[in-house]
Amino acid sequence: MTDQAPAPYAGPQRVLSGVQPTGDLHLGNYLGALVKFARLQHEIETFIFVADLHALTEWVDPSKLKSNVREIAAAYLATGLDPKVANIFAQSAVPAHAELAWIFNCVARLGWLDRMTQFKDKAGKHKERSSVGLYTYPVLQAADILVYKATHVPVGEDQRQHLELTRDIAAKFNHDFEAPGFFPLPDALTQGPGARIMSLRDGKVKMSKSDPSDYSRINLTDDADAISQKVRKARTDPEPLPETLDELKARPEAENLVGVYAALSGRTAQDVLGEFAGQGFGAFKPKLADLAVSVMGPIGGEMRRLLADPAEIDRILAAGAERARAVAEPTLAEVKRIVGYWAG
Repeated sequence: MTDQAPAPYAGPQRVLSGVQPTGDLHLGNYLGALVKFARLQHEIETFIFVADLHALTEWVDPSKLKSNVREIAAAYLATGLDPKVANIFAQSAVPAHAELAWIFNCVARLGWLDRMTQFKDKAGKHKERSSVGLYTYPVLQAADILVYKATHVPVGEDQRQHLELTRDIAAKFNHDFEAPGFFPLPDALTQGPGARIMSLRDGKVKMSKSDPSDYSRINLTDDADAISQKVRKARTDPEPLPETLDELKARPEAENLVGVYAALSGRTAQDVLGEFAGQGFGAFKPKLADLAVSVMGPIGGEMRRLLADPAEIDRILAAGAERARAVAEPTLAEVKRIVGYWAG
């Protein structure tokens, strides 16, 4: 008797992703995720949420959480997500995420979670002081994905391990409960060019909203003056730009700024070098500043306009949550039947 391959998933194709409401979004988030969400909504059924359940894995000021959720939603809208096309909602407004996460906690194995490098990185030397939620974060992430039976998930390198865990949980659920093909094994959508934008102060460190220096990043809410000033103050080296990408590899700050220019202009990094080779940063930075202002400035303006009307953002989130629940709740109901929950 030979082992048979698991039954393939035969349901609709869907994409899902989300962003935590834990601080200002920046250029790296825009190029690595938001601009791609806007494109994907026209290619595949799209669910984009604000991950406020995940936000609680580390301390967050309760008085700021709701406004942070609105800010992430405003960023989604300002960067091109259409609430009439994509499903935009707050994670906590769909209880099925948390309910499915508990069932998945009983499917996942401790050894799987022990291998998750992000927990080790975030917890550091004092993991005993970390919340249980931070440890089981990847299981909730699996529930986020599979409650919509999402087939594709945009991920960066730092999230690939979590997506593999999601696939393992889906496969084990399907096998253990004799439900072949019930959950899909979601595939990664690689981020592509512009996915890994580095700090403007250190080209070896990824741009981050948690960096204490505001000059390390361009925030989506920055105005034209702030954007221009940050680009002009970005760390560089004294050498002119080279002709080839190979010559950039040992120059992280130069490589980062060329990559930013390429991503914002929709060109390749080699094409950018073809234009600026031999020129110093005194010539390159003003051009990059102008480009960044032209692309990012309108986004900040639109975000400020949207945030001035929180009731409209709340209306959009409520409508998106209603549509999301219409997909998630039948999945959860079927899971409850499969695992044998009392339905009385």
